[in-house]
Amino acid sequence: MYERAGGASFFDGLIDRFYAGVDADPILRPLYPPDLEPSKDHLRMFLVQYWGGPRTYGEVRGHPRLRMRHAPFAIGLPERDAWLSHMEAAVRAAGLPAEDEAEMLDYFRSSATQLINTMGRR
Repeated sequence: MYERAGGASFFDGLIDRFYAGVDADPILRPLYPPDLEPSKDHLRMFLVQYWGGPRTYGEVRGHPRLRMRHAPFAIGLPERDAWLSHMEAAVRAAGLPAEDEAEMLDYFRSSATQLINTMGRR
């Protein structure tokens, strides 16, 4: 997928579009630090590695351990839905072939749901 999507430039654009949504989102923005750049870098490296690109994420941060890394944050249905809406919009705006878009969206839907760790707000 990394190569089919266009390599690093695809993921740079995806992350920029996604975080533009996060930055303006009243549900998600409070979950992130004031400076979004480290979060952007982490997600970019993770997605590049996950989709078959350079393994920089693992070299820099180790095993992804997504549930553990997200455990400090209250992630319920509203947070999942908000995150997913921005990621889906970012993916759709990329203009991927339909099969690649569907594969990517399926992954994000599944992953976002797996990170739910509360049924309400803390």
